[in-house]
Amino acid sequence: MVAAAVLGAIGAFGAFGGTTASATADHAGAQPFIVGGDRASVSDHPYVVYLADHRGTQYCGGTLIDDRTVLTAAHCVANVPRHRYSVVAGRQDTRGSNGVESSVERAWIPEDYRSVREGSDIAVLTLERRVPYESARVAESGQRDVYAEGTMADVYGWGRTTEGGSSSTHLRSAEVPVRSDRACDEAYDDYDPETMVCAGYPEGGVDACQGDSGGPLIVDDTLIGIVSWGEGCGRAGKPGVYTDVSAFTDAIEGSGRNDDHEPEGLGILGG
Repeated sequence: MVAAAVLGAIGAFGAFGGTTASATADHAGAQPFIVGGDRASVSDHPYVVYLADHRGTQYCGGTLIDDRTVLTAAHCVANVPRHRYSVVAGRQDTRGSNGVESSVERAWIPEDYRSVREGSDIAVLTLERRVPYESARVAESGQRDVYAEGTMADVYGWGRTTEGGSSSTHLRSAEVPVRSDRACDEAYDDYDPETMVCAGYPEGGVDACQGDSGGPLIVDDTLIGIVSWGEGCGRAGKPGVYTDVSAFTDAIEGSGRNDDHEPEGLGILGG
């Protein structure tokens, strides 16, 4: 998750328990995978998408929030030229050719993003083509019911299925309980309750992992978190840390989403 390098110790989930996907999409260490989960169906969860590098290899996840907008982790796209990655939707098996692939027209991340452990690990991608799949709802500012301690949430991804193991070619999911801010703060010194949320069992065993970074944490088809970072994958006492989407509702709307022009005052990546 920490960005997974510290996420092998602490890694970015690009995968939970992975390393930071900071420099390029080629840095597979920045991705997490689903540990302790099962196969999931893209047809049942059409908003779950993935990012592929210029070779077509899956390296991060994402969530479709309308037919041209995808939310992912900032560490998945920071410093990566847009022509070096694309978004793939509607594809269950990464070895297949079904679904829709789109290049990215714009990529926005918060100006204060520096690293996963410092927060603001969110990116808004505007696709060059419309994607004909159902999108997820986005948790709203002040919507706390879906973040209540003990709420069961689902995390999705194509990342590793064990810490240090192989990635999955099929979409997988796992159910994890949302933890209290106190529990998260006790697990990590860098945990920020204002912009992060964590989830996982005290005893571990179920988690996101490398390759899952940027993927969704979902409650009733509502996106509440984005896979960001953590320590290892499924370790006891080390829940996965996610970007709290509700903390960025206004930023998402102000990122130029659905605009025909680039927004003023916000960071546009790539070229």
